[in-house]
Amino acid sequence: MAIIELLQSSPLLFILVTVILGLLIGSFLNVVIYRLPVMMEREWLAQCAELNGKKIPENDELTLSTPRSRCPKCNHAITAIENVPVISYLLLGGKCKECKTKISIRYPLIEALTGLLSGIVAWHFGFDWACLGALLLTWSLIALTFIDVDHQLLPDSITLPLVWLGITFNLFTTYTGLYSSVVGAMAGYLSLWLVFHGFKLVTGKEGMGYGDFKLLAALGAWLGWALLPSIVLLSSLVGAVVGISLIILRKHQRDIPIPFGPYLAAAGWIALLWGNEINTAYLAWIGS
Repeated sequence: MAIIELLQSSPLLFILVTVILGLLIGSFLNVVIYRLPVMMEREWLAQCAELNGKKIPENDELTLSTPRSRCPKCNHAITAIENVPVISYLLLGGKCKECKTKISIRYPLIEALTGLLSGIVAWHFGFDWACLGALLLTWSLIALTFIDVDHQLLPDSITLPLVWLGITFNLFTTYTGLYSSVVGAMAGYLSLWLVFHGFKLVTGKEGMGYGDFKLLAALGAWLGWALLPSIVLLSSLVGAVVGISLIILRKHQRDIPIPFGPYLAAAGWIALLWGNEINTAYLAWIGS
């Protein structure tokens, strides 16, 4: 109780503690981002083998907790002291302790990003249940973003629980009313579903994946239907700018799809913190 009272009475301390927690969570998210798609692929291969009456492929056990993280080159087991977010990377000089193979800079960047965004959430919401929910959503969006960048995949094991978690928080009108939350989930899914099938009907191609529908449904469940237009508009604008820039700079071929999930996630996070202000400013602008 004394710790809770201290965090309530000291916003700066609460933000600092949340940043440290975010750094630790960021380290775990690196594991999720790498292992979850591999676990899903193994499950799919096992299911396919079972349906075809073939022997299920044998693999070493892989979960989010086992085995311990290891260097992919020399198989050196990463110790706890070597796994301190950001700091360990700096102390090791960005290299494996044993074989000196370079460690991807992305690991500490994801940790730092998670810590930074967690601190912003703590600053914005303060010591409140809304802050807890916003942190859970933030961490989920970070994981989804990088999984989608790597594999063009938004796992149901993250997106679908987010839908129900958003509705659960809004049972208590945490971010919006329950009616707005449920309608937001429905409208979020159906809006992109209609765009998908309309685009496919006209072009014969699939413009996005079903994971995008579920992610927008989750954002609608958290933030309500009124913020969906802002989320879609913002994500589309950012996605268009980035996509055109990559094509112009010739770093991306026209026929290679660009994942839409990261732009939805970024727009959803911005709407989580400043969505109402954005809506108010936009309505004032079109009404002027």
